[in-house]
This record gives sequence, structure tokens and C-alpha cells, in this order.
Amino acid sequence: MDNSKDMGELKPMHKKQVLLFYCVECEELARKVAAHSQLITLQSINWRSFDDGFPNLYINNAHDIRGQHVAFLASFSSPAVIFEQLSVIYNLPRLFVASFTLVLPFFPTGSFERMEEEGDVATAFTMARILSNIPISRGGPTSVVIYDIHALQERFYFGDHVLPLFETGIPLLKQRLHQLPDADKIVVAFPDDGAWKRFHKLLDHFPTVICTKVREGDKRIVRLKEGNPAGCHVVIVDDLVQSGGTLIECQKVLLAHGAAKVSAYVTHGVFPKCSWERFTQKDGAGGSEKGFAYFWITDSCPQTVKAIENRAPFEVLSLAGSIADALKI
Repeated sequence: MDNSKDMGELKPMHKKQVLLFYCVECEELARKVAAHSQLITLQSINWRSFDDGFPNLYINNAHDIRGQHVAFLASFSSPAVIFEQLSVIYNLPRLFVASFTLVLPFFPTGSFERMEEEGDVATAFTMARILSNIPISRGGPTSVVIYDIHALQERFYFGDHVLPLFETGIPLLKQRLHQLPDADKIVVAFPDDGAWKRFHKLLDHFPTVICTKVREGDKRIVRLKEGNPAGCHVVIVDDLVQSGGTLIECQKVLLAHGAAKVSAYVTHGVFPKCSWERFTQKDGAGGSEKGFAYFWITDSCPQTVKAIENRAPFEVLSLAGSIADALKI
């Protein structure tokens, strides 16, 4: 009996239906994710507090999620909200779910990944250890989806009880750049060698410029290391922004070397203490002299998205479609 034909045929995969829980900050992003797929259904949690301030949490329909694929969309925007979300994250896999996926678009301690002297605490490792102890569900280890983690070696900080899935927002940027009227004049700039190592292979069809920081006395000065920005629309690319000082210094250097205009992209617009405000001002009023043509961020930091809504030069490139695709894996 020749069953080689049967062996060569792959059975169609059963479509994975996902129940998506989310933290309060991520409600808008969660709704966008669900809008991308009929296979993703939003679920709710009652986020309350006792009089002493500690969480009083309730997962709705806990009995009904047994045997289902479950995900949680998290935002660790401050230490104050991490404990209540971890309480839910640790509980969901124990409710006899078929599988559990944690989507944490921004890994907040990622830039604190190394020790420069004895006594430094690498909190990126601490956070990875906390997430590595998420209980195993009936379907096996938890999948942890993270976008553009600050240092690639941080994938090795996670233990064997979770499966980290590292995604990137760069395809969203590439799609947006191709829509620009001056798409043929785009040059990608990296603010330092670290950004070049992270992203250059994803953007290798664009001409590139690399900046570098050199120490002069007590100051660190941004210089042009290689490439020619003259006459082009230069887009500075990095994983995250805090105060934005480095981006502004890079912009000044690029303009001084003849760039026609300068824009910026970061996956994570952290912007503590409303530091995004310096990018909405022009003509030296607290910001850069010429201003950025565009400043693209994703919605990995929901509080920033709310703050910069309808404020030029900011545009938000949503991760919703990418997250929906990751939940299908």
C-alpha cells in the first residue's frame, strides 16, 4: 500500500483562538489588537484596591477560560503597577488554560543590564528572573513577547521556564518611510554603534550614517563617524528615548553636515518627566533650533501615547497588528 501521498500532505492547522486580558493602561492597545483578528476576544479584570493600597483583584469568567489559549497585555510603566499585574500574570496560567502568553511590549529595565563596578544592581536581570518564574500552564512554558529589548544579550537572562519571543517595530517604520514623498532621499542614522549593531541588518537597503559619542573633558560630544547625510531626509533610529538629549545632539550634527531635514524613530517613547515637550518646540524655545520633521514612536508606552496625541512632530505607529500576529504562534 502506497501511503507516500498521505504522508506528504500537511493537515491544515486549527486556527488558534485567544482570550486576551489586559492592564488598565493597555485598554486602547488591546482593543486595536482584537480588531485585527476575529480569533482574539477581549476579557476583563476588576482592578481594585483595598484601603491600605494593596491590590484587590478579580479575574472575570475564570471558570470559562479553562482549556483556552490565554494572553495578557502588560505595561510595566512604573514600579507601582508592576505588583498588581504580576499577581494576575502568575495566576492566569494556574487556571487550567491550554497555553499562556505574556505580551510586554516594553521591557522597562532593559537599559540597566550590566555592572560597571561591584555594587551595581543589574535590574534587567532581576526583572528577567521574576518573569522566568511565571508558573507553567497545561500547555507548557509561558511565551513572553517583547519588542526591541535594549541589549540583545538579555535574552540569556531568562530561565528555561519561559520562552522569550523578541519582536521588532522596525517593519512599521519601513512601511511608513516608503509612504513619504521623499522616500528616495531617505538616509538612516544610528546615534551610536550599539544602535547600528541592533538595527542595521533590518534597514540595510537604506544608505546609513553612524554617529558616535566622544569624551572631551567632562562632556560627551556627538560626532559624525561615517556616512554622508548631505541633501537627504535623515531618520535617526534607536530602540528607546528617555530625555532625548542624544537625539537632539545627533540632529544638530546631521544638519551641520548638510542634511535637508531630520526625523527620528524609537520603538519605546519613555519620556520621563514630560521630556517629550522639548520636541514640540521650535526656534530654540527649549528644544532643537530647527525641529524634527517627524518623530515616530510605537504604542509600547501607553501613557506617552496619550500625552503626545495630536502633537506635531509625533506620529504613533501601532504594534497592534504585530501583536495579533504574535498571538497566533
